[in-house]
Amino acid sequence: MLARFKGLKEKYPYYWVSLYFVFYMIWFAWVESRANLPYHVIHFSLDDYIPFYEYFVIPYILWFGYIAVVYLWLFFHDKSAFFKYIAVIYTGMTLFLIISTIYPNGHLLRPTEFSRNNIFIRLVCFIYWADTSTNILPSIHVFNSIAAHVAVMNAPELRNKKWTVRGSLILCVSIILSTMFIKQHSCIDVMLGILLGILMNYAVYRTSFLVKAHDFIGKLVRENRDLSPSLSRDVHSTAKDAEI
Repeated sequence: MLARFKGLKEKYPYYWVSLYFVFYMIWFAWVESRANLPYHVIHFSLDDYIPFYEYFVIPYILWFGYIAVVYLWLFFHDKSAFFKYIAVIYTGMTLFLIISTIYPNGHLLRPTEFSRNNIFIRLVCFIYWADTSTNILPSIHVFNSIAAHVAVMNAPELRNKKWTVRGSLILCVSIILSTMFIKQHSCIDVMLGILLGILMNYAVYRTSFLVKAHDFIGKLVRENRDLSPSLSRDVHSTAKDAEI
């Protein structure tokens, strides 16, 4: 087992970037621990006209698998596309934490009583229990779904697979809608999630953002030969065809 793990480390020397999720979960847990403190209420008039449909809990839950599958597939099959993907989601998730820390926010959209009792309602109640209605701006469900679909569309081995791209688009749109139809997010959260997703994907796929990011990181790590040269090759290769 140890030899196999060592082999994976040698084949995928960039495995360490996944440690970001440890950092994210620690910070996220701290932010969630403040859910009982006063927060800014997020509400938009359109929210009142969107009905509650418990069936949308299915695409909402599928989000977790969607993001993970795209992450793992790119990790093992396309290093260049993988670095673009994590550049988008890591930046967006970090901005989400910063916003939630500086500007505690939440909503009062969730229904308190249900006229029906079925498996979908129970799943919604579980979501409500596991994830509070605070720290919702912008929606990470929306942002990461857009990032995953853009990654699928740009990965050389995936973008020519018609049904893979179409399936990804359908799932992406369904997840975005689900955040509003199960009353987990306000329209404002969704709109800002979409805007941030568009801006970040443009920066990563159409500009020299990755190259400049690497140059900045290179100055920080300086003489760390294990990190800087390897990251340099990965980052610059992903930005080779960028429109600068």
